[in-house]
Amino acid sequence: MVLKKYMLLLAAMCVLSFAEAHSPVPADSLRATEKKDRSAYLMVSQQLTLSAANDLSALVRAKALELGKQVSVAVVDVNGQVILINRGDGVGPHNSEASRRKAYTALSTKTATLLLAKNAKANPATENLAHLPELLLLGGGVPLYYQGNVIGAIGVSGGGGPENDDLIARAAQLLEFELVAK
Repeated sequence: MVLKKYMLLLAAMCVLSFAEAHSPVPADSLRATEKKDRSAYLMVSQQLTLSAANDLSALVRAKALELGKQVSVAVVDVNGQVILINRGDGVGPHNSEASRRKAYTALSTKTATLLLAKNAKANPATENLAHLPELLLLGGGVPLYYQGNVIGAIGVSGGGGPENDDLIARAAQLLEFELVAK
């Protein structure tokens, strides 16, 4: 009986030794990781909802109508994924893609695209941004902030020029929820 227990113990030690030797992560590293808390591996982020995107789009459309314009509007989340795109009556179909790229550009650079376009023209070091496939350096893209963090962006196209598109996009403010376009 003692011999049987000894053999089982020896077999278990061999299996553990083999597993440790062939583990993709060294055992010492695993022990070190066990001491870390979740915050070393996870981030908490705020996400825009479809409801927020719809409300922001409505505010932007209202501003466009004040100026007698119909526009395309795109809202992207913190990861650059489209939450919504809509196109006003009579607005050219290319404006839907332009508004999406403006929103993506504003999110990616954390800068309003009108300012980014002006800075790129004035600074040869940033001029090459205009040649990146997804970026669009035309006014109308504005990052959306919540409690000081970028949580998405809105893009507007078809409002009659870069300055108008920028002005219209900045109407995307839900101040009671601390959601601000900058």
